Amino acid sequence: MTTTSHPEALRSRLDEARRDYTALQNQGLSLDLTRGKPSPAQLDSAGLLPLRDDQYRAADGTDCRNYGPPNEGLRELRDIFAPVLDVPAEQLLAVGNSSLELMHDCLVHALLSKLPGAEHRWVDQQVAFLAPVPGYDRHFAVCERFGIDMIPVPLTATGPDMDVVEDLVRSDPRIKGIWCVPKYSNPDGVCYDEETVRRLAAMETAAPDFRIFWDNAYAVHHLTDDEVAVADILAACSEADHPDRAFVFGSTSKITLAGSGVAFFGSSPANVAWWRANAGKRTIGPDKLNQLRHAHFLRDVDGLRAHMRTHREILGPKFDTVLRIFAEQLEGSGLATWSKPKGGYFIALSVLEGCAREVVRLANEAGIALTPAGATHPYGTDPQDSVIRIGPTYPEVGELEQIAHGVTVCVRLAGYERLAAQQH
Repeated sequence: MTTTSHPEALRSRLDEARRDYTALQNQGLSLDLTRGKPSPAQLDSAGLLPLRDDQYRAADGTDCRNYGPPNEGLRELRDIFAPVLDVPAEQLLAVGNSSLELMHDCLVHALLSKLPGAEHRWVDQQVAFLAPVPGYDRHFAVCERFGIDMIPVPLTATGPDMDVVEDLVRSDPRIKGIWCVPKYSNPDGVCYDEETVRRLAAMETAAPDFRIFWDNAYAVHHLTDDEVAVADILAACSEADHPDRAFVFGSTSKITLAGSGVAFFGSSPANVAWWRANAGKRTIGPDKLNQLRHAHFLRDVDGLRAHMRTHREILGPKFDTVLRIFAEQLEGSGLATWSKPKGGYFIALSVLEGCAREVVRLANEAGIALTPAGATHPYGTDPQDSVIRIGPTYPEVGELEQIAHGVTVCVRLAGYERLAAQQH
């Protein structure tokens, strides 16, 4: 199937798309693809059973039912995730149940308390963040909540466009940070190459307290045998004489139970001390019993990897289904391109410029709820109106076949209508 500028051929394609869309509406669908959630099968695979009455002590003897140390989280759990997140266990904290809350709190602490190396609190200055696009809407929402300006930078196949990044941070002291999802990024699955990591670590910044918010959300979420490795950002920053530059975040939210997981914060010793001093004002310590359940279930790094192979067996067919239908219905049409991720939770569907909102509207009216167009960009505005985030993880394969077919019908209808309008 190919697009054509010949009016008669285009008219035929448009008529066919309209008939297909009417048939889609007549199916009376009610399907939801708005968020990338773990499926029930993934949640069922996490055997976090209640602890017995005699299982409440950590490896060091700590009574996890009570107040008291370790307020950095259980060492046995930190030992499991330290090599996965490329953070020494001594510099890794297991706190809270969501990495988003840790990113939120890091911003709050930086606004209200001077960071190591900072001259002033962020609240006393103008603050901006670089936002690689397409990106994660919740990163953008946190910045928007605190009035932090966002400056979009293009995301390339190897990470943020570093020529653009370096030029911006070198000249603008307002720029205090950059959002990074370095492995299987949300939504297009990009993995940062070693050169990008090295340049992020070494670049000259006008702000002495510049921070990389390294959201390693998909560190172990592989979909293929090619398990991508990303360079160690903390080591790179240390080697570049910027040891305090990176904050590393991770969680078990898409590994065990999404609402009852464990989150991790890792950084330099100075940043970890800064975090603990501030966080200690609002909490006595993390939920150690939940951490103990996780440590018992995962056991070690090999246990974690084995568990994630189970997830791959669940998720692989779902991604394959969507990618197959997109290829069958849209390949060579000129109406869309899409990412083919090796891991993570999303597929980025890029449609003709000016068509994303219309595709989403058409899908919603046909009973298929999609993530709003623009969610992949700061302030909900995609200047090209072209990127749609597809999250295949939650629905079953049969539902995904219906959803993917329906989305392709909407892409064809919106695309051909736009091309027809351009001919007049």
